[in-house]
Amino acid sequence: MKFYDREKEINELLKFDDTANQTAQFTVLIGRRRTGKTTLMTQALKGRPYLYFFIGKKAETIQCNEFQKQTEAVLGLHIHGAVPSFASLLEEILIFSKKQKLTVIIDEFQRLDEIGIGIISDIQRVWDRHHAEAHIHLIACGSIYSMMKRIFEDRKEPLFGRKTARIDLKPFSTSVLKQILHDYNPNYTSEDLLMLYAITGGVAKYVAQLMDDGCVTWEDMIRDVCRPSSIFLEEGTELLVGEFGRKFQIYYSILQLIASGMTSQSEIDSIIEKNTGRYLDTLETEYSLIKKHRPMWAKPNSQGVKYYINDCFLMFWFRFVESNRSLVELEKFDLLEQVIRSDYPQFSGFVLEKYFRQLYGEKERVTEVSHWWDNQGKNEIDLIALEGLDHRATVAEVKRNPERYNPKDLEDRYRHIQKHLKGYKVDLVGLSMEDM
Repeated sequence: MKFYDREKEINELLKFDDTANQTAQFTVLIGRRRTGKTTLMTQALKGRPYLYFFIGKKAETIQCNEFQKQTEAVLGLHIHGAVPSFASLLEEILIFSKKQKLTVIIDEFQRLDEIGIGIISDIQRVWDRHHAEAHIHLIACGSIYSMMKRIFEDRKEPLFGRKTARIDLKPFSTSVLKQILHDYNPNYTSEDLLMLYAITGGVAKYVAQLMDDGCVTWEDMIRDVCRPSSIFLEEGTELLVGEFGRKFQIYYSILQLIASGMTSQSEIDSIIEKNTGRYLDTLETEYSLIKKHRPMWAKPNSQGVKYYINDCFLMFWFRFVESNRSLVELEKFDLLEQVIRSDYPQFSGFVLEKYFRQLYGEKERVTEVSHWWDNQGKNEIDLIALEGLDHRATVAEVKRNPERYNPKDLEDRYRHIQKHLKGYKVDLVGLSMEDM
C-alpha cells in the first residue's frame, strides 16, 4: 500500500530536524504497535542522511558492535576498539555532532530499559554532558506506550524533562480510511467501510495488509482474518504480551470481560473476585486500551461509569478470534468464518456508534462528543456532538438500518437532556450505514 496522510507529523519532524542545526533536539515518537512509526520517520527524512538503530532483544554488546559498524559506514566515524556500551556509542556520536549536524533514530527505545541495568541513566548522563554544544536530532521511537511514558514523563526517571517534543502517532482518521478504500475499490459499500473500520480501527499495518491482499470487500476481509496464516489470529496476544509482560493474565482477563459486554467495575469485580479499580485506571491512563465513559454532563465522581475497549482491532479480536480459540487451534477456519458472519451484524451496531462518534469528533468545529444514558438505563442517546463556540449541537440515534430510526423516540429521549442545551441550536438526526 502506498503512503497515506501524516502531513502534520511529517511537517513536525522536519521542523525539529531543521531546528537541530542550531540546537539539539530530543523528539519522542510514541504510537501503538503497527501504526507506521518507522515508515513515518523514513518518509519524513527521505533524502536526508540519518542513522537508524533498531533495538532488538540481543545483548547490549552485540548490538553496540552492529551499531558501531553502521556508524562508521554512514558517518565515516571510526571509533578505536570495541564500544563497551550504548551510552558510550551515543557519546561519540554527540561529540561528532558538535561539528556536523546529525539525525539519529533509536527505534523501540523502551527495550534499552530491558537489556541492561542503568542504560537509561547513562544516556541521560552523556546527553546532559554534550547536548548544549551538539547539533543533533535524536528521535526516540517506541511502541510500548506505558514504558515510553514512564521513561520520559515519570519525574523519578533519568530522562524526565529531556525531551524537546513528543509526537503521538494515531491510527488513520475516518476520512483517510475512506480515501484508501476508494483508491482500492472505487465502488466500495458502507458495509465494506464498516468492516475495514471494525477490523483495523485505522491502524496502518492492518489496513495495508488487507489492501495488499486485495481484500477490499467485507466478505474478503472476513476471509483474510480466517486464513491459517493470517496475522490477525495471533496479533492480539502479541500486542498484549508486549504491553503487559508478567501482568498479562489479570489485564487480559479484564479486557476479555469488557469485550464480552461487562462494562461496569462491579460486574468485572464479581468475576475477577477482587477490586479491579487500580487495574482499570492503569488500562486507561497508562496503556490507553480502554476508555471510561460517563453520560455527558455527569459529574466527574458520579456513578454509572462504563468501560469500553478503545481499540477497534482488540474489540474485534476478543469478540471473534479469542472467544473462538478452539476453532483456531483445531484449524476449523471455515467454522470461524461462519461464526463471524452470523454474529457480526449485532457487533457492528456498537462499532457503527463508535465510528460516528469518531467521525463527528474529527469535524473542525466540534468541541465535545459523547453519549448519554439515565440512571435507570432506560433512556439512552447514542451520539451528542457539541459545537460549543457556535452554540450548535447534534443529537443522534445510530441504526444500521435507517428504517429502524424513529424520530418520535429520539424526541422523547431528547427531552431528558434538553435543559443542558439551552441556548443551542439542536439538530435531531438519525444516522445509519447510508450516512457513513
